[in-house]
Amino acid sequence: MAEIKNRQARYDYEILERLEAGLVLLGTEIKSIRQGQANLRESYVLPRGGELFVHHMHISPYLQGNRYNPEPTRPRKLLLHKQQIRRMVERSQEKGLAIIPLAVYFKKGRAKMEIALARGKRQHDRREDVKRRDQEREMRGKTKER
Repeated sequence: MAEIKNRQARYDYEILERLEAGLVLLGTEIKSIRQGQANLRESYVLPRGGELFVHHMHISPYLQGNRYNPEPTRPRKLLLHKQQIRRMVERSQEKGLAIIPLAVYFKKGRAKMEIALARGKRQHDRREDVKRRDQEREMRGKTKER
C-alpha cells in the first residue's frame, strides 16, 4: 500500500503539533491513492463552516474510472472531532501558523491524512538544518569507519 508524503513540508515548516484525520474521498480517488497517484506538495488545509478542507491535493484520475473521475484538485473534507477542529483553527489564527498535510496513508482500510500545525521557516533556519544534517551524516560516517 502506498503512503504519500509531503517531503517539502518538513523543509519549509517547523512542525509544532500533529494530528490524524480521516479523508472523505470517492471510489476512484481511493484506487488512485492505492496506486500512489497523489501529490501533497502544494496542498494546504483551510477551515470552512466549522470543518476543515484540504485544498490543492492532486489525485490523478484513475485510468479505468472513465467519467466517474472527479476533478484532480477539488477540496476534500477532513474528518475530525469538533474539539480537534476548534483547537486547530484557534491555534492556526496565531501569527505565522498554518495547517499543512504531511502524509496520506491507509489504516485498517481507511484513508487517513496526517496534518500538522506548523510555522514557516526562515532562510537562515533552513541553512542551519542542512548544516546540522550534514554534520550528523559525517559523524555517522566516521563512527562506521572505526
